[in-house]
Amino acid sequence: MTTAQLFARLAAATLLVSGFATAAEAQVRRVPARPASSYSSPSSATDGVKFGIRAGVNVADLSGDAVNTFTDLADYTNGAVTKQMKPGFYAGLYATLPLGPRFAIEPGLGYSEKGVKLNGRIPLEQFNFLNAKLDATARLAYLDIPVLAKAYITDGLYVYAGPQASVLLSGKARVQASALGFSAFKTDFDVKDQLRTVDFAVVGGLGYQFQNGFGLSAGYDYGLSSLDKNNNFDAQNRVIKASLNYSF
Repeated sequence: MTTAQLFARLAAATLLVSGFATAAEAQVRRVPARPASSYSSPSSATDGVKFGIRAGVNVADLSGDAVNTFTDLADYTNGAVTKQMKPGFYAGLYATLPLGPRFAIEPGLGYSEKGVKLNGRIPLEQFNFLNAKLDATARLAYLDIPVLAKAYITDGLYVYAGPQASVLLSGKARVQASALGFSAFKTDFDVKDQLRTVDFAVVGGLGYQFQNGFGLSAGYDYGLSSLDKNNNFDAQNRVIKASLNYSF
């Protein structure tokens, strides 16, 4: 083999290798890059600490020996006295502190209206024409301080439970009477000094948090403390509540 033939074969081999390399590089460029895998978790558990506002309605009642006395009275008067749940308002602030992909702690602070309502009438048929009525309402206002544990069942849907301390802000009892559709008597009594300053309860419920920050929840407050600080009667707060919240 002459020197010229050797150089010719080396040049051909070099061109062949160069052609394969160029084709391989073009093929690699045509293959799209694969996106990185992702996992979607509840927004409240992955976006860090959240703060929010909440507002809603309460439907409150009292339970205990004192209320049982009213119930016995209602039976004795053949329905002349009835006990009703009292509607109210509550609103407050909260912070959601994530502990993992599906758990969080949520301390809060809020204003809450509680109490109970009693309706009465004269239980004698000969006085029915008077349409005489007597209403008594316990109007209690508290500063609720819950510390809740939240567990997400699915993205957005969660259950919650935890302890709650409530500081009494005001306590009033309103009594009013009417006859023939006209108000005959109305007065308010301040009963705050007769009630415990701090009430303790356990609370629980469920809710749903949307990706846009809004959420819905419903729950129940089960009071553990007797409201009377002198232990003359036994009565505890019971509250059903529903609310709309916004996290930011």
